[in-house]
Amino acid sequence: MNQISIPPLVPAATAGNLTNLIAERAWFEPERITMSRPLGEGWQPVTAREVDQEVRATAKGLIAAGVQIGDRVAIMARTRYEWTILDFATWYAGAVVVPIYDTSSAEQIDWILNDSHSVGIIVETPALRDLVQTVLPSHTRHVWTMTDDVLAILREAGKHIGDDEIERRRNAVTPSSLATLIYTSGTTGKPKGVQLTHSNFLAECGNVVQGASELFLKPGGSTLLFLPVAHVFGRMVQIGAITSGLHLAHCSDPVNRLPMDLASFKPTFVLAVPRIFEKIYNGAEARAEAAGKGKIFKKAADVAIAYSEALDKMSMSPVLKLKHTIFDKLVYSKLRAGMGGNVEAAISGGAPLGVRLGHFYRGAGVTVLEGYGLTETTAGATLNLMGAHRVGSVGKPIPGTSVKIADDGEVLIRGPIVMQGYWQNNAANAEVFDEERWFKSGDLGKLDDDGFLYIVGRKKEIIVTAGGKNVAPAVLEDRLRSHPLVSQCMVVGDNQPFIAALVTIDPDALKAWVTNNKKDGASINDLINDPDLIAVVQTAVDEANKAVSKAESIRKFTILPVDFTIAGGHLTAKLSVKRHVVAKEFAQEIDALFSK
Repeated sequence: MNQISIPPLVPAATAGNLTNLIAERAWFEPERITMSRPLGEGWQPVTAREVDQEVRATAKGLIAAGVQIGDRVAIMARTRYEWTILDFATWYAGAVVVPIYDTSSAEQIDWILNDSHSVGIIVETPALRDLVQTVLPSHTRHVWTMTDDVLAILREAGKHIGDDEIERRRNAVTPSSLATLIYTSGTTGKPKGVQLTHSNFLAECGNVVQGASELFLKPGGSTLLFLPVAHVFGRMVQIGAITSGLHLAHCSDPVNRLPMDLASFKPTFVLAVPRIFEKIYNGAEARAEAAGKGKIFKKAADVAIAYSEALDKMSMSPVLKLKHTIFDKLVYSKLRAGMGGNVEAAISGGAPLGVRLGHFYRGAGVTVLEGYGLTETTAGATLNLMGAHRVGSVGKPIPGTSVKIADDGEVLIRGPIVMQGYWQNNAANAEVFDEERWFKSGDLGKLDDDGFLYIVGRKKEIIVTAGGKNVAPAVLEDRLRSHPLVSQCMVVGDNQPFIAALVTIDPDALKAWVTNNKKDGASINDLINDPDLIAVVQTAVDEANKAVSKAESIRKFTILPVDFTIAGGHLTAKLSVKRHVVAKEFAQEIDALFSK
């Protein structure tokens, strides 16, 4: 199969816009708890009526500040309750939201504010305000700060604006109106502004909600959003929750607060990038090792994987079922408890999860539904569902979407979820759309006979060795990162005689390894040439190499003394490696791999 189309469950919108999601919920179910905001160590429930009232009052403040229909307003913050209110308030005012990552540099902020011609920006903290002020263009007339109680400030400023002005602006926004301008973080070049309309989001979220109804429409269902809302993946789930009436809460500090917020809010499903699921698994394994229960954990993992595989085969032996029951009490229940205790499923996107982890989580009682999409496709273009799930794949197209595999293996996508185009960049538009309006994803994939899509690599990331062998680095990198000690890696070898890799070590996992191996006091700088650490990483490399031919296998690697981070400029916000940045910074180390 090289093409599949799934009919829509929700037809393309011919009228209305995203503001209707808030307004209609408030009208039909005013007392329904649709959101919760942090309150001390707990949560304050917010009804649909209260959300609508707060959104309207905030919109009036934006109007009072001079924001016009079609104006761009930037938001630069972590994921938090205020973001959702401001998102919809901007749409109530008839304007367009321009998200900016809170980790963005001054140069990136400068580019986005100027390219989008944003008339205002809302930042999270005074520190971000100070950063923005260093590059603030004259057309960006307003800078508001969330932690200065921006909602109250805007509410007060807009008290004299009438309800009729809100309705006039809401009615002026059509499905084809621009809703947001999202600048792709990308791994190369200047970010491009992706134009997503109200109809893009209505098609995406309406069909995802109906297609994944067991998650979004589950009675008493809830989700804790901790991925960046500045990224289209988090944004889609935010709007999807509003679409479905799903109880939504936000975690603004996942590094320090996620375990506590999961425990107190107890969501029924979550969404995350694969690295989060890898860290949860690796953390559980490390704790088991530290407690002298490493063998039990490994056995439990093997049983979970076997159990999940048996579900696919519809052949479950009584012995396997018994082992699974025992390990559920000893291991799996504790893993689920760490996710809040009520999580039954999760959505994963942004990068491949890996077959082994997919089977492990499913066997442990948390089905991870892997999906695939891009900013240009309003997040998910494909998604596994509870009733149509194939571990290792990224699912079938969401309803209303078509996927085709080009002759060279590139994944092509068409449907109402595909962007309007890049902002003021006709040259880029010409590159990514063919004459039939198929969007060229830049990813390589294949469809199985049942229409499930498998992503096998990135077209532009293909490494061609000196011997002419084409190597997709993602296969090796995904396998390598699954090892508890490995944080990040980058496969290299373009125009070289063989494939090699740069490897970074997970700081938290290293602490336990140092203790267990009686290397107290040793830092990563001390250990990059340590034979014992090299031997462990070699086992991870050997395991990764099982997935490829000998010509594609990693022959050499080097352990770097630092990790790849967003702050260091090595990773995008969705934790993809910026290959050109890493290659430039560690050029000496790469050269050494091929000169020894």
